[in-house]
Amino acid sequence: MSILHSVILNIRTGIRQVLPAQPCVLCGSMSRDGLWCAACDRALPYLEAAHCPSCALPTPAGEVCGQCLKRPPLFARTTAVFGYAFPLDKLIQALKYREQLALAHAFAAKLEHRIDRTDLPDCIIPMPLHPAKLRKRGFNQSQLLAAKIARGLGLELLPHACRRVRDTPPQSALPWKERKKNMRDAFCCDMDLTDRRVALVDDVLTTGASLNALAEAVQKRGAVEISAWVVARTLPRSGLRSVD
Repeated sequence: MSILHSVILNIRTGIRQVLPAQPCVLCGSMSRDGLWCAACDRALPYLEAAHCPSCALPTPAGEVCGQCLKRPPLFARTTAVFGYAFPLDKLIQALKYREQLALAHAFAAKLEHRIDRTDLPDCIIPMPLHPAKLRKRGFNQSQLLAAKIARGLGLELLPHACRRVRDTPPQSALPWKERKKNMRDAFCCDMDLTDRRVALVDDVLTTGASLNALAEAVQKRGAVEISAWVVARTLPRSGLRSVD
């Protein structure tokens, strides 16, 4: 171990010792490592296996999957931190439906760490909520994620560039084959994005119908390269349904 590495470890240890301990949101044990303890962090379903660069589905050697070869999404690449599986799914549900907003900052930090800083976009656009759903929920979790990532990476946040103009049924309530139809013409983009590279931020990617519809809206306004940044990717045969 280098001297510099040793010094950094000592600094981190010192910081953890002075930070107040708090109950881990997953196991309840006292933690100085954030909202969840180090042991629970190791148990989270990090997306470490080789996966398709376009949609983040697992592939043997990290090649583009057959689905993306057949029908390429309008977003060129996807960055995801986790597979949408237990207990990560419970944390996302706690953020969205039990107003545990501190989780948005924790998820954003994890996602920010995964993003390739050598090839950043020009701006970030969060997945918009329909005004009726926004009034009911009181916040947009994707906008919370995007705001923290934008600050951390020094990128322009465009929270009002796009609008959800159709109050569609939740994607999770529909069969997979119906989700693309459900999102048709669901979004519009009010900003000129000519020649701008854009990252779209959302919490969970399942079929990609929502992100693809949003990508279509920004592409119509001139965006030239579109990426998807998500906290979690629903994986095949997980037996889990995403939330919307």
